[in-house]
Amino acid sequence: MDIESVRDFALSLNENVTEELFAKQWISWRICGKWFLLMQLDAPEPRIAVKLPPDVATTLRDQYSGVRPAYHMNKTHWSDLYLNELDDNFVKMQITASYQLVLSKLPKNLKSV
Repeated sequence: MDIESVRDFALSLNENVTEELFAKQWISWRICGKWFLLMQLDAPEPRIAVKLPPDVATTLRDQYSGVRPAYHMNKTHWSDLYLNELDDNFVKMQITASYQLVLSKLPKNLKSV
């Protein structure tokens, strides 16, 4: 999966998903102001960071060499997915899982967005 495909997929999850450039070389995708996906544009290998439940993250890291603790993030909750090492459908599933996890933690009045 390439960077543009990741971008298009993230934005397709919900019309309220926003994309924001920050810290010069990072893009974040948010729902109601909360991050669910990050990408470092100048990374040596294309990768994205997704938020996953700790037990899921541990399991995926054990099963896939392309899933590792996220660079510059809380490594318990965030995992890097190395795009050249993982199947596109797997990456989409993890982006969706991250989005749903963040959405589930929002206050009730925001969950309907």
